[in-house]
Amino acid sequence: MNSGVMLNVYPDSCGGNLKNLVTLLKKDDFKDVFSYIYILPSLFKSDLDRGFSIESYDINPEFASKNDLEELQKLNISLKLDFVLNHLSVRSPQFKDLLEKGDDSIFIDTFIDWNKFWAGKGELSNEGYIVPSNEYLSKLFMRKPGLPILKIPFPDNTYRFYWNTFYQQKIIELPTIEELEKIEGVTTNISKDILTNLEDGINSNVALNSINFSCSNNVKDRVINFIDREHTSYLGQMDLNGESSTVWEFYKDTFSKLSKYGAKIVRLDAFAYLHKQAGLSNFFNTPGTWDYLERIKEIADSYNLILLPEIHSKHEESIHAEISQKGYPIYDFFFPGLVINAIEKGDSTKLIKWIKEIITNGYKTVNMLGCHDGIPLLDVKGLLNETEISELMDIVKSRGGRIKDLYDADGKKISYYQINATFFSALGENEKKLLLARAIQIFMPGIPDVWYLDIFAGKNDYIAADTIGHKDINRTNLTNEDLERDLKLPIVQKQLELLKLRNTKPAFGFNSDLIINELNNSILDLTWINGSNRARLIANLKTFDFTIN
Repeated sequence: MNSGVMLNVYPDSCGGNLKNLVTLLKKDDFKDVFSYIYILPSLFKSDLDRGFSIESYDINPEFASKNDLEELQKLNISLKLDFVLNHLSVRSPQFKDLLEKGDDSIFIDTFIDWNKFWAGKGELSNEGYIVPSNEYLSKLFMRKPGLPILKIPFPDNTYRFYWNTFYQQKIIELPTIEELEKIEGVTTNISKDILTNLEDGINSNVALNSINFSCSNNVKDRVINFIDREHTSYLGQMDLNGESSTVWEFYKDTFSKLSKYGAKIVRLDAFAYLHKQAGLSNFFNTPGTWDYLERIKEIADSYNLILLPEIHSKHEESIHAEISQKGYPIYDFFFPGLVINAIEKGDSTKLIKWIKEIITNGYKTVNMLGCHDGIPLLDVKGLLNETEISELMDIVKSRGGRIKDLYDADGKKISYYQINATFFSALGENEKKLLLARAIQIFMPGIPDVWYLDIFAGKNDYIAADTIGHKDINRTNLTNEDLERDLKLPIVQKQLELLKLRNTKPAFGFNSDLIINELNNSILDLTWINGSNRARLIANLKTFDFTIN
């Protein structure tokens, strides 16, 4: 694995599909700029969370073709793809088979039945799901408010609850009056009232069983049952059961597909959530997570695939160091916050401390400024103190950023998690700061991962954030016309020049030496040495000026 530059992009981010992106990369402006391309998982058939709720790992023909991937290889650009280990879509063939056949499905154990998992370890709620006892519940690591479950109707007229750590969406279509009148106990006189109350409840986002249908409880139960089974569809990322043999067969099949697509690196998304055990946090359980990761590595090794485990955790917990010690490259989720802190405070102290840790421990990292996810806050705890993190949040929020938090089972906020903004907007849309940040990135140890929107100095997309979701503030698709126009901008051309320098000069690399000259906290002075090859950055963090020799 070399330390060349990596482009991070959705298949439809530049020109609407991968074919147009390949055409863009063939332009002289991008010659020798990238060694890798990381294509996000909307490349595959998916239905939610911009690709991370995967139905299958077949290529999505709306955005790409196998030929497009082959054209990338002709450009000598290595491919990095996602494998979402923890979950599959409700609309995956496996979960659809479960919904259709229930206990007779061959995938009955592929997903995690919440009540089976927690049997004997909690109390049954009025809604029918088990609420784990506090000794278990207090330890659970939550990614959203409330318990991580989705209620699913089974073909035997029962309901089951399945583990759902991340996103879910329930879509209800209104029945007709004629359909309601076919339900036992629903008369013509009350059908209109039921429909009116149902419509009002859905528009107000009220749960079905909380809607007053103006009818008896028995009739209400039959109406709800009919709507659940005939007029409800779901979107959701259903957690996979790591104890199931069907899951491991699915893993083997997926690695085979990714290899055939030409992947060289596979990012393991959400791998830390896969192993689940009552009494643990169910986030990076040990030793269970390591056991799973070793099994996964055995499969990946058979296809000569490099694994890049993705995990967000506090620096002070040293999970990144554990992953590196096991021989894996790691994500440098600490760098984005540290570089904003350095630039805004004019002080390199905290950033240099992290660079020294990378060098001393021999970490192989993939770093980034912006990305599809957000600017990490949780991760940087331990490198920055609470006051410094709070100041960082205030700066980016004042420039339009949106905070993403973590919650407990009761929906109470327990911690900040990340802040969503384009990196350009996070820096106050100051071109000198963005160019300085890019210069610092190309002198960082590891592989520089570059978000496509940052190259084009993308600004916060508030309409997308308000109408789609907070992360879409930094996911704006660029048309061919946008790309053609913006490619001429000095801020774009200067960044491409910096990236090409990093991608082609032999001074940089995992086998090179990085020397830090610490004479003044406001000056960042870094020199890469590889034999007779040298590259030196001298950056003034107060004036945002820099020189590279």
